[in-house]
Amino acid sequence: MGSNVPAPFVHFPNVEQCLAASAGTEGLLGLVNLFSGGALLKLSIFALGVMPYITATIIVQLLRVVIPHFETLHQEGQAGQTKLTQYTRYLTIALALLQSATLVTVTRSGQLFGQAGDAACQKLLTNDVWWAQMLIIIALTAGTGLIMWMAELVTEKGIGNGMSVLIFTSIAATFPSSMWAIAEAKGFETFLLVLVVGLVVMTLVVFVEQSQRRVPVQYAKRMVGRRTYGGTNTYIPIKVNMAGVIPIIFASSLLCLPMLIAQFNTPTDGSEPAAWVTWIMTYLVSGDQPLYMLIYFLLIIAFTYFYVAITFNPVEVADNMKKYGGFIPGIRAGRPTAEYLDYVITRITFPGSLYLGIVALIPLIALATVQANQNFPFGGASILIIVGVGLETVKQIDAQLQQRHYEGLLR
Repeated sequence: MGSNVPAPFVHFPNVEQCLAASAGTEGLLGLVNLFSGGALLKLSIFALGVMPYITATIIVQLLRVVIPHFETLHQEGQAGQTKLTQYTRYLTIALALLQSATLVTVTRSGQLFGQAGDAACQKLLTNDVWWAQMLIIIALTAGTGLIMWMAELVTEKGIGNGMSVLIFTSIAATFPSSMWAIAEAKGFETFLLVLVVGLVVMTLVVFVEQSQRRVPVQYAKRMVGRRTYGGTNTYIPIKVNMAGVIPIIFASSLLCLPMLIAQFNTPTDGSEPAAWVTWIMTYLVSGDQPLYMLIYFLLIIAFTYFYVAITFNPVEVADNMKKYGGFIPGIRAGRPTAEYLDYVITRITFPGSLYLGIVALIPLIALATVQANQNFPFGGASILIIVGVGLETVKQIDAQLQQRHYEGLLR
């Protein structure tokens, strides 16, 4: 309902006309539209979807490296996590206000669908006075707050992470319409080909998402009173794709900057724009350009290494192992262990970054070949989220069943 109820003062017949004439939008707007289940381009009350919460979570996670207080809260356990969650909520509302104001500005300028010459796409609001704009911003921000509240209810009373489940539902809801659009545009044979390719891609993504490098760890025996502790063998699971979908979000956001700069420097009097503006609008806006694909691919690789370096601290892991008497066979405890873990994580991140880059390019290749839109279902952020959340939910259900002595789903 929230994805289909339009915000106040939205001219919904014009929005439907632009949606029918447009193949979707690209870049960051396309990603937000994907996460909102298509609600962004409909200008509904849930237009922003979960994107402000995701951005706030990433920012709070990155601030742990910069602000010592955040790192201290992270190490305090449940009490510290509660405070970090509260900070994330406040930041989510602030970002929702900012993003809703940006969306209203883009809508008023007629650039939401990238069809500046279309009269219907120029008139998407029935009233654009300041108080009407404020009411739209308040409605969109309230929609984001309601989604955040529902996600926390699912986390508390359901299975798995509520925000992930809502993202999964939003993306899965767009699958039938995306596939049907391909069938109508290119015929049943192309539809079957896309379906087969999608199943192959999904199988490979499941395989890679489940792949991990297990670094063996042994714990020495300790005598505490009359009891013996330790003496066990375990391992550190290092996934091939430790960064998840975050590098794709970072790369899409960064690639939007040249387009925004070019749009602000485009003359409104009908005169010819500058040469650099024309070059950006030609090569760095459309996803079917080879240069756009190459830069996108390289940015994903760079951001994968950046995010893994922030989230996985080999020195901290080595110190914790040393504190509890753990060691990697053949490696001395302390600094040599940290150097070995850094060596392993650097090597395993390289194929993981290539995998992320290739998966992210699938919608762009489909855009150039099948003329599908940016939200092509079997690729990019959509397939990673669908597979990742699906696997995690099955594991959560299996754990719940095993706690109650039922046979697990994965057996």
